[in-house]
Amino acid sequence: MRRVDVHAIRAAVGVWSFLAIGVLHAAPDIERAKELVESKCSVCHGMQGESSGEYFPRLGGQHAEYIVKQLQDFKEGRRKGEMTRFARNLSPEVMEGLGLYFSQQKIAPHPPSDPELGGVGRYLFHHGNRFSGVPACQDCHGAKGQGTPRLPRLAGQRALYIERQLRDFNKRERTNDNEVMHVVASKLTELELMALAEYISGMQ
Repeated sequence: MRRVDVHAIRAAVGVWSFLAIGVLHAAPDIERAKELVESKCSVCHGMQGESSGEYFPRLGGQHAEYIVKQLQDFKEGRRKGEMTRFARNLSPEVMEGLGLYFSQQKIAPHPPSDPELGGVGRYLFHHGNRFSGVPACQDCHGAKGQGTPRLPRLAGQRALYIERQLRDFNKRERTNDNEVMHVVASKLTELELMALAEYISGMQ
């Protein structure tokens, strides 16, 4: 069985980092961003980015640069989804304002509803599966799931959202940042996928 080349993954992450340099380049329009959060963003993501439902990502505490990149990808068609129409009319200043606003919010994690399943996810997150070639999630996202300005913070994310993203990466329905994550997600069993989502949702 072909193993995932961790060095190739890290190289690809390095390319992402290089391309992401300079993403934050305009003065953030924080006031307009706050208006949009109150009138639009909060419907799905909550005022503090805590998420109003299981299928919506939690944005509170996410890296500002990563939020800006995702908004740009939606706007320019690299990522498809419900956000495309909303992002289409955003200026760089407002995108950066939204990134800055949500990055400053604090949200609490949800304790795993199934601790035993979460335990399986904990092992996978920190050690991977050497038998199938699944790398440890912490190799890119950090031991505490905090991510980097170029890679998303995962800690405390909604379990169902993580599950959905992994499935979309596997099926290539997630159309950006797919090269690395498709390789990883395609090797996960159903048990591993569910376990990772369960564990990540309870990380702090």
